[in-house]
Amino acid sequence: MAINHGSKRLVVGAHYGFRDWLSQRVTAVLMLLFTLALLLQVLLSSGPIGYDKWSGIFSQQWMKVLTFVVVVSLGYHAWVGMRDVWMDYIKPVGLRLVAQVFTIVWLVGCAGWAVQVLWRL
Repeated sequence: MAINHGSKRLVVGAHYGFRDWLSQRVTAVLMLLFTLALLLQVLLSSGPIGYDKWSGIFSQQWMKVLTFVVVVSLGYHAWVGMRDVWMDYIKPVGLRLVAQVFTIVWLVGCAGWAVQVLWRL
């Protein structure tokens, strides 16, 4: 005789949970490591920190690439967070879509601006 303890729970939705949680942690660690590496370069430099020191730090190709990776990580980190905020607090679908599109355009624009700044040095 089979005993039924209730119906199976049907879970629906986008199933972003663990992937987004993990991506938030990975991007946060990347940004933390970059910040520590940058702080070490600044603290270990001698003399006053001016434009010449900053441009010297970011003139090396590996630092430009690392900075760009961090900018992309920051963009993705911000996208996941803002997407969740929009999904949780903006109920009208049209308004939520507008907010999400604006966020994407803003973040891509910021990443493009960062590329211009990095490779102009």
